[in-house]
Amino acid sequence: MRISRVCLGWMMAAAVPALAAAQTPAPAPAPSQAPTAAPAPTGQAKPSEAEDKDRTVAGGGITAAGWTGKVDAKGTAAGLTVKDSKFEQKADTLHLTIGPATTYWNPANTAKGDYTVKGTFTEPKQDFSHPHPMGLFIGGSKLGTPEQSLMYCVAYRNGTFLIRRFNGDTVTNVVPRTPNDAIKKAATKDDSVTQEIAWVVKGGNADCVINGATVASLKAADIVGPGKLESTDGIWGFRVSHNMDLTVSKLAAAKN
Repeated sequence: MRISRVCLGWMMAAAVPALAAAQTPAPAPAPSQAPTAAPAPTGQAKPSEAEDKDRTVAGGGITAAGWTGKVDAKGTAAGLTVKDSKFEQKADTLHLTIGPATTYWNPANTAKGDYTVKGTFTEPKQDFSHPHPMGLFIGGSKLGTPEQSLMYCVAYRNGTFLIRRFNGDTVTNVVPRTPNDAIKKAATKDDSVTQEIAWVVKGGNADCVINGATVASLKAADIVGPGKLESTDGIWGFRVSHNMDLTVSKLAAAKN
């Protein structure tokens, strides 16, 4: 098929403007078409709603006679001490306003053989972003030193419990966080919750008992030994997480 020079010239003349138009960049959107920027925030979230960092409590320190404590490794690394929480006694009740998570004990409180230790923990409300635990430890040895060992059972206001062991600053989950119907739940963050927590050591077992129900039973042979507890005998006391306000009462020990 032959294409005349006239036709070929006409076709090229028509194609060049179209090709130029295709290569021309699209015009930028007018300023009115630009996306609207998000408004600047009018305020910042409370620390407890954001990262729940350890707070420091003005006028802190331990004033209850005979008691001492040790801040967790995280708080220690941040330069915090027991003086960044307030620990005071009013009548038969200990009142705690906690900064960094801490373990508290009175060296005179020891238990050995078959025994029960117990205490009542009341948290008036939750001032932070998620539930924090409170509870009792047993088997305390060399407390406050790099060679310390202890095991604690704690309850949360959302109906769960946890058992952990400390060897120095090494933390081991003995029983992972677990729900249990015996543990009281707070309906809202503003509601008070009280948990009665005990350790019952008897017949070669160590049972964590919360509100009268055994939530975990551990064989002494499984929790005592190298890298574990030195013994179920030893100092007993309590463990509280950071940023909590609570009271501890009815602390008691008895032979089984």
